[in-house]
Amino acid sequence: MDHFITLPVGLLETNCYLVPVGKRLYLIDPGADAPEIIEAAGQFDYDEAIILLTHAHVDHIGAVGATARALSAKRILLSAADEPLYASKENQLLPYLPRVTDLPPTSAKFDGLDCEVIFTPGHTPGGCCYYFQSIPAIFVGDTLFAGSIGRTDLPGGSGRTLLESIQQRLMVLPDDLKFYPGHGPAGSIGHEKKYNPYLAGC
Repeated sequence: MDHFITLPVGLLETNCYLVPVGKRLYLIDPGADAPEIIEAAGQFDYDEAIILLTHAHVDHIGAVGATARALSAKRILLSAADEPLYASKENQLLPYLPRVTDLPPTSAKFDGLDCEVIFTPGHTPGGCCYYFQSIPAIFVGDTLFAGSIGRTDLPGGSGRTLLESIQQRLMVLPDDLKFYPGHGPAGSIGHEKKYNPYLAGC
């Protein structure tokens, strides 16, 4: 049984994860449906809420402002390489997902967390994953999916860079480690090594 909550939110069913560690509650990719996320957070006893963003695409950041205010989250962490995307007026999927205008400042200071930050550019320039060894679980955003990988046809994407990130930084992790993506079901590193058609030979 997972010791955290998975909430598929918004039109694209982006996975938002609420991960408690000690007296901290980590919110990974609060992309939409702020009231649902805030209600789910009420199930946990915590002193500090921290928002972790795997990348800055519009479907992963839509509820950052509302959840940060409601949960008094002082730290909103995002790779510096994705800050231009986070702030861009073009970060939208019209007519379905307009630009998010209620965005608080982010920080790229990842010190003092209860997880390892693994940078995996390719889907976006600043994509990163969060590896909680105490669970154990790794939250990979749109870098890796069960049986697939992240798309690279959006601005800033690079297929070559994404494959290098996955092969050099994720496929070296333990085979039995479960990964939790930005959309869809979880998987394991070992299974993807064997069966993911995009990762043949890695």
